[in-house]
Amino acid sequence: MAQLKVAPSILSADFASLGAEIGRVSASADMLHVDVMDGSFVPNITIGPPVVQCIRKATRLPLDVHLMIVEPQRHVQAFAKAGADIISVHAEATFHLNSVLDEIRSSGCRAAVAINPATGVFAVEHVLQMVDMVLVMTVNPGFGGQRMIEEALVKVRELRDIATRRGLSLDIEVDGGIDHDTVARAARAGANVFVAGSYVFGAADPAAAADRLKLEAGKALAQK
Repeated sequence: MAQLKVAPSILSADFASLGAEIGRVSASADMLHVDVMDGSFVPNITIGPPVVQCIRKATRLPLDVHLMIVEPQRHVQAFAKAGADIISVHAEATFHLNSVLDEIRSSGCRAAVAINPATGVFAVEHVLQMVDMVLVMTVNPGFGGQRMIEEALVKVRELRDIATRRGLSLDIEVDGGIDHDTVARAARAGANVFVAGSYVFGAADPAAAADRLKLEAGKALAQK
């Protein structure tokens, strides 16, 4: 069974006290999820490499940098140099997915590919052997605090089945609407990496909230 991991999304943290916010969750997080939005691929605009560089100085946790941007190949090296450990690019954002994933790996980062709720598994089947992780968006990307699109979990099951048949050691990450209820359904579907923003950083004790996510995911698998 793939290791269960929780990746709090700093999109929901208080950016005025970002170092302190990271410190509040560090003991329970397995990595930090960093959403990069360009106002084109998605309607919102967030951060760039300089902020990632600052986050890198504030933590030893792996940085899971999610590029929700057009032409991601233009920016891979900048985010790698800023301190990313994992870089995910959207299958929908480039015509040159194979070459972008190659560039991520050659930069020294782990490579991941992401798909939106309306995109089928067919869009990434041909690159699964090139990636360490597939990110299945369980909300439409661009804003935090949305409810999970449950139908997206069908793709999680399909990806886990494909990985098993091919003998691939693949992390499957879900992002969007993850809380102590939905994390159980995502785990049963085959996800093992859980991104959570508002559920974690909106809690009085973010570390305890992250711990509960992993606990509920583990319980769901034990009952499966």
